[in-house]
Amino acid sequence: MTPQASSPIYNFSAGPAVLPKEVLAQAAAEMQDWHGSGMSVMEMSHRGPEFISIYKQAVADLRELLAVPENYKILFLQGGGLGENAIIPMNLVALAAQQPATIDFVHTGSWSGKSIQEAAKYANVNVAASSKATHFTGVPPVSEWKLTPGAAYLHICTNETIDGVEFQQAPGVPAGTTIVADMSSHILSRVIDVSQYGVIFGGAQKNIGPAGLTLVIVREDLLGKALPICPSAFDWSNVAAHESMYNTPPTYGIYIAGLVFQWLKRQGGVAAIEQRNMDKAALLYAALDADDFYQNRVAPQYRSRMTIPFYLRDESLNDAFLAGAKQRGLLQLKGHKSVGGMRASIYNAMPIEGVQALVNYLNEFAGR
Repeated sequence: MTPQASSPIYNFSAGPAVLPKEVLAQAAAEMQDWHGSGMSVMEMSHRGPEFISIYKQAVADLRELLAVPENYKILFLQGGGLGENAIIPMNLVALAAQQPATIDFVHTGSWSGKSIQEAAKYANVNVAASSKATHFTGVPPVSEWKLTPGAAYLHICTNETIDGVEFQQAPGVPAGTTIVADMSSHILSRVIDVSQYGVIFGGAQKNIGPAGLTLVIVREDLLGKALPICPSAFDWSNVAAHESMYNTPPTYGIYIAGLVFQWLKRQGGVAAIEQRNMDKAALLYAALDADDFYQNRVAPQYRSRMTIPFYLRDESLNDAFLAGAKQRGLLQLKGHKSVGGMRASIYNAMPIEGVQALVNYLNEFAGR
């Protein structure tokens, strides 16, 4: 069933996700000739002055948007968030007070679970806290976390894309604890204090740009610790020393990311987009909570503003719900195969009109 001709299309995909229409239009206009250079960005040398200017502007804009302190490096790499789950321990296990190293994890959903499995190849893993027993419906209280003295670092996933659980602030852990945060699915959606983290990383395909680009923000004193087995192209000290040009970077991904950063600045920056995201999430959760026709199972204080899973009370209606949604131009609402149900990803680029269209359909389908 195809969308009705008069219906605008709203893409609720979890990633690769919707991009701002202004960004797509600019990229299309510049596809064959970037700023009179006679070249597409995809054809440029990554060491040429044209691309170097694109790269430097993107770094400067991101540093401004997130108020990244000067003692942090911004790195653009390839490999995606899952790839960084291997790259991180190879760069940081030497931070442990004793070897073999231990890495602490807080297990709050599917992505922190994947991170645990990957890190176990390089170090001992201590699951300091887990919400698995409660089916990943929240974050265990920090007072219950069993951290390891002298651990290399503490790894958290601050927004679980599949499970819809979000940290609302940085955890209050003992001074000296290096926090590594996977922020793939909510970076740039809310104001954060970068200085509270040793490393922030994420795949770009949620709020930044195309799949294949990975962002790492790392405090300078954590560089230079890579294991001998770490590939040189993934040794953060090499990448930082060469300004993300140690090998050929994902140039087009960086270009699109730069356009998204400029778009965010035009929206008023991260604080302004955060308020917009709060309004969108409140609108959608109110519709889901109106009665028991739909369910969101995450504890309200941990509900994600970005990735919102929900279930129909009568799951035999799932196919009919998805078919009706597609007919109305509401796409990619099927939940992750590991948890079922539905999922609406309402990243920065999703306009409130898209959320309102989904709310209207939720009410219609529920017979309200």
